[in-house]
Amino acid sequence: MSVSYPPDSAASENPPVGPAPEEVDHRPRAVLTEGPIAKTLLMFTLPTLASSVLQSLNASINAIWIGRLLGERALSASANANSLIFFLLGAVFGLGLAATVLVGQSIGAHDLTMAKRTIGTSVCFFGGVSVLMATLGIIFAPDVLAAMRTPPDSLPLAAAYLRVIFIALPGMYLYTFAMMALRGAGDAKTPFKFLLLSAALDITLNPLFIRGAGPIPPMGIAGSALATLIAQWTSLIALVVSLYRRKHFLRLARGEGHYLRIDREIVRALLTKGIPMGLQIVVVSSSMIAMISLVNRYGTRTTAAYGACFQLWNYIQMPAFAVGSAVSSMAAQNVGAKLWDRVARVTVIGVVYNILLTGVLVVLVTLVSHQMFGLFLGDNFAAIEIAQHIHSRVSWSFVLFGVSFVLSSVMRATGAVIPPLGILFVSLWLVRIPFAYMLTPSLGADAVWWSFGVGSIVSVILCSVYYRTGHWKRAHMLQTVPAT
Repeated sequence: MSVSYPPDSAASENPPVGPAPEEVDHRPRAVLTEGPIAKTLLMFTLPTLASSVLQSLNASINAIWIGRLLGERALSASANANSLIFFLLGAVFGLGLAATVLVGQSIGAHDLTMAKRTIGTSVCFFGGVSVLMATLGIIFAPDVLAAMRTPPDSLPLAAAYLRVIFIALPGMYLYTFAMMALRGAGDAKTPFKFLLLSAALDITLNPLFIRGAGPIPPMGIAGSALATLIAQWTSLIALVVSLYRRKHFLRLARGEGHYLRIDREIVRALLTKGIPMGLQIVVVSSSMIAMISLVNRYGTRTTAAYGACFQLWNYIQMPAFAVGSAVSSMAAQNVGAKLWDRVARVTVIGVVYNILLTGVLVVLVTLVSHQMFGLFLGDNFAAIEIAQHIHSRVSWSFVLFGVSFVLSSVMRATGAVIPPLGILFVSLWLVRIPFAYMLTPSLGADAVWWSFGVGSIVSVILCSVYYRTGHWKRAHMLQTVPAT
C-alpha cells in the first residue's frame, strides 16, 4: 500500500539552526507499517533476492573473464585478494545492519530526525573507517597477501589487483550502507536498480580493461580491479544524485549539514549492536573452515564434490537471506510504531515464504542435480554421484536454517543481538561440529553430511523457544529510550 510519509513531529519541535531546509518530499511511497503484509513482504523480498543473485552472478562472470583472459595465476591472485576484501566488507556488515534497524525503527516511529541523525553519523563513520582501511591497505597490500600465504607466482598480480580495489573500498562501504539504509526505510527496488547498473558496468568493462581496446591500453588484472572501482563509484554517485533529484526524505537537505556530526549515542549503538551481528559471519565462516578440514580427510574427489555442492547451496540459501532481510526491515518499522501484532504476523508470513521459496528451490535443484553438478565436475561421474549423495542428506536442512534466520531477523529488529549470536554458536560449534567429529568413526563421511541437519534442528528449536518467551521485545537499540 502506498501512502504519504507523515510530517516529522520531532523535527518540527526541534528545528535545526541555520537556513530553512528544502521542502521534504511527501510523494507516495511504501510504508511497511500499513497495508497487506503478505503482498508487501513478497514485493520487498523479490528485489532483495534478485540483488543477491545479481551480485553472485557478477562475481562469477568476473572470475570467468580473469580465468579465460589471464589464466590460473591471475585467477588465484584475484581469489586471494577477494577473500581479504570479503573479510573487510563482512567486518562492517554488522554495523550496517545495526544502522538499518535504527533507520527502520525511526521511520516506523515517524521520527525523521532520528533517521537523519543515523544517516549522517553512519556516513561519517563508514566514510572515515573506509578511508583509513583503504590507506593502510594500499601501503601494506603485499605484506598482508604474503601473510595469507598467497602463492609467490601470484603475489605480484594479487598486490596490483588489491591496491586498486582498496581505492574502491570507500565507495563499496558507502554504497553498501546506502542500499541497506534504503531497505530499512522500506525501499528494496532502488537498491536493485543501481546494483543492476553496477553489475552491467563491471561485467562490460572487465574484458575491455583487461585486454585493452583502441585508446585503452591492456591493463591485465589491474584492469579488472579498475572496472570494479568505476562500477562502484559510478553507481554510488548515480544513486546519490537520484535521491536528491527525487528529493528523497532521507537525503540531507540544505540547512541539515549538522546531521553529519558524529552522534556518540548512535556510534555506541552501531558498535554494541553491530559487532555481535557481524560476529555471526565470523561464527559461520570459521565453522565452515572446520567442516572443510573434516571433508578433506576423505580425499580430493569428495572435497571436489563438496565444493560443487557448496556452489549450489549458496543459491539455495539466497531466499532465506532475502526473506530475512525483508522481515528485518518490516519488523523494525513496526517495532518503531509499536505494532506488535503486526510484527507477529510478519514473522509467520516470513517463515511461510521461506519454507515455500527455499523448499521449491531444493526440489528443483535435486531434480536436475546430475546436470547441475556436471557444470562443476565435468564428466567425473564418480564425483557427481558423491555430490548427489551429499546433497540428498544436506539440502533439506536449509529450509530449517531459513526458519531460524527469519526468527533471528525479527529478534534483531528490536536490538536483541546477543541471543541470536549465542544460538548460532551453540548450533554450529557445540552441536554440528562435535556431532560430525564424534560420529565419523561409525558413520564415516555421512556424519559430516547429517551434522548439517542436526545443527539446523537445534537452531530452530532454540530460536522458537526464545521467540516464544518474548524477552526480545524488551531489547532496544539506543541506551536512551523515549518514554512510551
